[in-house]
Amino acid sequence: MNLPFLSKKNLVVGVDIGSHAVKVCQLKEANNGFKVISIGSAVLPEGAVDDGLLAEPDQVGKVIAELFANLKIRTKKVGISISGYSVIVKKINLQAMEDKELEEHILAEAEQYIPFDIEDVYLDFQRITPAEKSEERTDVMLVAAKKEVIDDYLQMLKGIGLEAVLVDVDGFAMENSFELCAADVDNVALVDIGASKMNINIISNGLSVVARDIVVGSRQLTEQIQASLDIEFEDAEAIKLGQEPAGENQQTVEEIYLSTCSQWVLEIKKAIDLYQANDQHPPLQRIVLSGGGAKVVGMCDFLRQETGLQVEVFNPFKNMGADPKKIDTDYLDSIGPEMVIATGIAIRPSVI
Repeated sequence: MNLPFLSKKNLVVGVDIGSHAVKVCQLKEANNGFKVISIGSAVLPEGAVDDGLLAEPDQVGKVIAELFANLKIRTKKVGISISGYSVIVKKINLQAMEDKELEEHILAEAEQYIPFDIEDVYLDFQRITPAEKSEERTDVMLVAAKKEVIDDYLQMLKGIGLEAVLVDVDGFAMENSFELCAADVDNVALVDIGASKMNINIISNGLSVVARDIVVGSRQLTEQIQASLDIEFEDAEAIKLGQEPAGENQQTVEEIYLSTCSQWVLEIKKAIDLYQANDQHPPLQRIVLSGGGAKVVGMCDFLRQETGLQVEVFNPFKNMGADPKKIDTDYLDSIGPEMVIATGIAIRPSVI
């Protein structure tokens, strides 16, 4: 099974299975791009998905099946994406060679680049440096994902009558979504802050040059507010998002913000430093935030102050059409930052 970066024809339904919720997005091609047909999310039981692993596949399958039923989605072919310790994304530099020779070399030498037994993973790769520009060396993005993890997802989806025809990586799905909507995609850091993980993908000259997953997320901020103030999770979530005032607890909340968000920013700055360490890379222009963490009150301003870069929140539906009788436009705008990965999958054609 391949983990394709590119494919053609027949759009899939994008299914983003996170640690906190499942997000589903269905699009169709329109005259000037795409139109949103179905969109929705559903919260998963606590611990059902842990660091990208299906801990409770039956529970996850039930949530997905109910969400498809509620959204009245009849399409059975879906795409998913993965992240976490079970997937390795690594840029390698090799002697320039033809595509066929490159494939043979990677298959023969993959074990020196990844920490898994070659028999236990699915492999895919993409040349970053165009062949016509590669005189002596070429950069290649290598992806390896553990078979048992992928197979668990495929089996779970098959059990509810869905067929996964495409498996992507969170960081690349995020990139696909951004490239579809943005006029300028060069020299930008894409940062998706989910409930329990952060995906960072830095794009230079239209190519991914730094891609990493970090086990930090917005849920830790909610849990710290909940524990410190001794309140319900939902109330802590509302304070985190600025939907409810902290009142007399404002100073405590600000201290939690500073501690937790500083950790997030540190990880983002590490990725930026890695990018800037390569003298051939042009200066980074901006940071684009997505995921639930992008909606944390004050996050954009804090990141802007700490990095000195322009920071914006990404809404993948900004230039897409939708039937207002079926999909509330305010809801679409509100949920947009959390739907970036699902949308990046949904614009992908089926490989079958």
